[in-house]
Amino acid sequence: MPENSKKAFERLSTDVRPLNYVIRLKPDLEKLTFEGTEEISLQVNKATKSVVLNCAEIKLSEVKYKGATQQFESDIGISYADEDETVTLTFPEELQVGRGSLLLSFSGILNDKMKGFYRSKYFTPSGEQRFGAATQFEATEARRAFPCWDEPAIKATFDVTLVVPKDRVALSNMPVVKETVLDDNTDWKVLTYQKTPIMSTYLVAFVIGEYDFIEEKDSDGVIVRVYTPIGKKDQGRFALEVAVKTLPFYKNYFGIGYSLPKMDLIAISDFAGGAMENWGLITYRETALLVDEANSSASSKQTVALVVGHEIAHMWFGNLVTMEWWTNLWLKEGFASWIEYLCVDHCFPEFDIWTQFASNDFTRALELDALKNSHPIEVAVGHPSEVDEIFDTISYSKGASVIRMLHDYIGDEDYRKGMHLYLSRHEYGNTCTEDLWSALGEASGKPIEKIMNTWTKQMGFPVIKVTQDNRGNEIVLKLQQEKFTADGSKDVEKMSWMIPITVSSASSPSRAIQRSVLDQAEGEIILKGVKPGDWIKLNVGGVGFYRTLYPPDMLEKLLPAVRSQTLPPRDRLQLQDDLFALARAGIASCVDVLKLTDAFENEGNFTVWSNLSGNLRALSALFQYTDFHSSFLAFIRKLFGPVMKRIGWEPSEGEGHLTRLLRSLVVGRMGRAGDPEVLEESRKRFARHCDGSQPLPADLRSAVRTFIA
Repeated sequence: MPENSKKAFERLSTDVRPLNYVIRLKPDLEKLTFEGTEEISLQVNKATKSVVLNCAEIKLSEVKYKGATQQFESDIGISYADEDETVTLTFPEELQVGRGSLLLSFSGILNDKMKGFYRSKYFTPSGEQRFGAATQFEATEARRAFPCWDEPAIKATFDVTLVVPKDRVALSNMPVVKETVLDDNTDWKVLTYQKTPIMSTYLVAFVIGEYDFIEEKDSDGVIVRVYTPIGKKDQGRFALEVAVKTLPFYKNYFGIGYSLPKMDLIAISDFAGGAMENWGLITYRETALLVDEANSSASSKQTVALVVGHEIAHMWFGNLVTMEWWTNLWLKEGFASWIEYLCVDHCFPEFDIWTQFASNDFTRALELDALKNSHPIEVAVGHPSEVDEIFDTISYSKGASVIRMLHDYIGDEDYRKGMHLYLSRHEYGNTCTEDLWSALGEASGKPIEKIMNTWTKQMGFPVIKVTQDNRGNEIVLKLQQEKFTADGSKDVEKMSWMIPITVSSASSPSRAIQRSVLDQAEGEIILKGVKPGDWIKLNVGGVGFYRTLYPPDMLEKLLPAVRSQTLPPRDRLQLQDDLFALARAGIASCVDVLKLTDAFENEGNFTVWSNLSGNLRALSALFQYTDFHSSFLAFIRKLFGPVMKRIGWEPSEGEGHLTRLLRSLVVGRMGRAGDPEVLEESRKRFARHCDGSQPLPADLRSAVRTFIA
């Protein structure tokens, strides 16, 4: 078939819709296959002779249909379309409008692709290799476990029964309501689970294997369990602590309680992603859930807190209210990537997590979105195979960054009102992006959709060029926006954004003294009560998703505030990150970059150092084969030397989480810059680690190995 005549993708017909699935599965963990039966309660909306549903790598052995006045047990055609991953059932006559039941018997394989219903290899404490079974249904893989309408908007309820070996743990979304022995074989048990709420197929889950667990109840009485491989349950305690704090936090934030009676978090040995938000049964790879207090670094512990917070947020934003189609994937992922930081900040304020957001997500999104091969946050998705292409930094990190900007623009009170309105209005339903903008607009009285369309429907972001003009008792800031590109090329399309602008000054470093929206290519802001000699900075807290180019005189005034750290950490981070990016694009001077960098010699914030270190590493790579690379490394040693002396090699009593992270960063940076004292001490400590006399602390292992190996 010619390429241009390739069959266009079509979503499933809604002439027939599922209302409830009664599913019974029996996996064979030795043959790595499974058998199943299914009774699907249907609503026939339009008389039809055929029904099309999703089905992949499954063989139907029996099909029956029961309606109010008709019944078919034979002469039912079964036709598979492997490319479309569908099966068409053709009946002897049209199904009449009304309720009916489709009864199916089928078999399938526990595949080795880590998607659908798949085999999961693990080892017992004695070293024996065994297999369990697990699921990963997002985006479109439930069809590999049972025939279904595998689209997010075609929701139904699910009654699940699993038949498993009697010595295995078997979990699903809901609690077990009945356990019996299999009639013809006492080596097997039959577990029947409570009916689920109405939900999308991609959120259904089953896990079968050998696991330990620990449990607690949250403040609302919800049972929370963390399941771990045998012998590792102590490594689940930190995740359990986070989960028990997180559920009530989200309940209070959204004004809506958690919908299910239990919450399980489980670490799976074979898992393709980081985690998956199956409703009531969240699956994780081991490194995203388990913390070994003796061997896990502070960074690993923090990552676990963020991932747990992210996945539990989906219980509301994604599960309770679900995107209508994968085009709006960013809606749940961007939101969860933002609120995970809000959650961790609530649970662990000592992490200074919002400053780390600026480095981990915000600047990373800016870096990628400045490339010409970026894409808009909201991408039209046709065939579900396209979904994997948009599970990327733009969906997650840029999505989170523009939601953070929106939250700051609206204000927390109105934002929470809007979120409650959105979730309560659409609970158990499906939405698109405009539904969220509508609710937030109603709550705030601001033109949310008009503003946000400029951020979600076009790729890229602006750089704002600012100049300062003193007019008597007033200071006038002249602003000009244009698209920023990493290579410094000009924007021929003349793109523009509606940009929430905030301004701070020496008299108010942390709070905006002026707020406005730049909705044209150029604009002015008039400041009153600001002294002519005071520094002025745009983008308070680095919340706005744009870069700022200052003229030399405005930048010069900011240097003492960086040196004295009267400019807050997120602003210090954003100031240098913008300047490095602008210099790499050929828009700003490298001399200005080094002058600003030198002002950070007294810096004490881990995240500011981390971001600055990354920018210096990129600059070092450019200088690597030049005559002055050795001088640049000497500059790095001079810059990082004071903080290395302050924190030293040994942790002090009561030392904080961020100091541990900073020590690892500084040791690594000084070692790579060739500092002789750090290299010598690293060799000694690495030798003692290798001979077992003094193990390296977990936080230093990666840093030391990098330049010792």
